[in-house]
Amino acid sequence: MWKRSLRTLSRQYAVGSRHYFHFLLLTAYCLLLTVSCAPKHVEMPSYEGVGLNEALSELKNIQSIEAVLSVEYEKNDSTMSGDASLNVSEDKLNLRLYYLGFLAGEVAEDNGIVKSKPRLDKNKSTVLVDGLKNSFFWWNIKDYTLQEKEDVYVLKNSYRKIFISKKTLLPVQQTIELNDGEALNIFYDVPAKNNTEDQEKDSPELKSTDSELQTQNSKPVWYQSRLRIEFKNYIVKIKIKSYSVVR
Repeated sequence: MWKRSLRTLSRQYAVGSRHYFHFLLLTAYCLLLTVSCAPKHVEMPSYEGVGLNEALSELKNIQSIEAVLSVEYEKNDSTMSGDASLNVSEDKLNLRLYYLGFLAGEVAEDNGIVKSKPRLDKNKSTVLVDGLKNSFFWWNIKDYTLQEKEDVYVLKNSYRKIFISKKTLLPVQQTIELNDGEALNIFYDVPAKNNTEDQEKDSPELKSTDSELQTQNSKPVWYQSRLRIEFKNYIVKIKIKSYSVVR
């Protein structure tokens, strides 16, 4: 009889253990669901007390920008994608395009003279040279008038118009009228902040022996990490993977 009682107790213990195990699994699942559904904090630039002119003046100290990009190029119904490395200043641009890890093309511009390999037609040159330079160095607009609207500032001159968010002091849209009457449109999204410390670990050559210059270059910079450049039937979508500046 005691053997039957022992077997009964063993079965009850096994059933209880399974129920307890299932309870633990359910609890863990609920915790994971709660965490995954909780709203995520997205860091945004804060310019409380900073005027637009002050922000633009700080950006104008930037001499050049280096960036690693993911590029998607669309024309009509065809799409090509790859990666790119970019070094750009107000008067120079050097762009290297990669496809499946192999160098697929290079574009260089120096004071208006464009060289490329393979040769680019005028439309592609406009998108890749004028589009990229003006989208990255958007603050180099000159002789502009300023309009203030509900959510944006509008900087405008005879051929260029930039819409800047009042909340982030970053551009959200830009339109450039070209000499032939065509318009180059640039759209921005997803603010991000560069991480200079990580970049210096990955690229020791970015470190400067001049402590004052190193301090200037280590200042965090906010930028828009998603760009969309539209010109005629061309669309270029860009995701900025890394971003560093030299002042």
